[in-house]
Amino acid sequence: MKVLLINGSPHREGNTFIALSEVARTLEAEGIGAEIVHIGTRAMQGCIACGKCAELGHCVFSDAVYTAVREKLAQADGLVVGSPVYYAGPNGSLCALLDRVFYSCGRDLAYKPAAAVAVCRRGGASATFDRLNKYFTISNMPVVSSQYWNSVHGRVPREAHEDAEGLQTMRVLARNMAQLLKAGVGPRLAPEPEERVWTHFIR
Repeated sequence: MKVLLINGSPHREGNTFIALSEVARTLEAEGIGAEIVHIGTRAMQGCIACGKCAELGHCVFSDAVYTAVREKLAQADGLVVGSPVYYAGPNGSLCALLDRVFYSCGRDLAYKPAAAVAVCRRGGASATFDRLNKYFTISNMPVVSSQYWNSVHGRVPREAHEDAEGLQTMRVLARNMAQLLKAGVGPRLAPEPEERVWTHFIR
């Protein structure tokens, strides 16, 4: 079993990485593989609503980060997405990537346990946490909880190491995800789906 962790910060080894590393180490201690993927600092193409992914099975923009995440998600049993807080929301580049990934890779996401992690200086973590969870709750993904909302605090590089409660929350999150995965939660236990109903509210 393996969990993919997406580092949505432009800083490869900043405070978001510290939070995700705490999750990854705890998962590995529980016998669950973990891999952190960094989205990098280059401009991220957003979704243009062209609909080609329905035809191709993947986004028409096959940049390296999107392709790597798509391929790794297909093999992963769980997902953790981490982001710094920018104006009480996730990093825009991360959202641009997630919009494309979640719209084009639904078959590789459904029923896999997922969690969001927000890293902030002081405020905005709850709004960021909520925004990221929206991706999971529209994709039939069980959302993994912890003892507190999944946030870690830190302003300057590596300051997150000092947030003892935040790091404990990351460890509890990881153990809860490991428990779900070991219990078999995932696509194998997916219920029989209903035929999809679409209501667009336009007459």
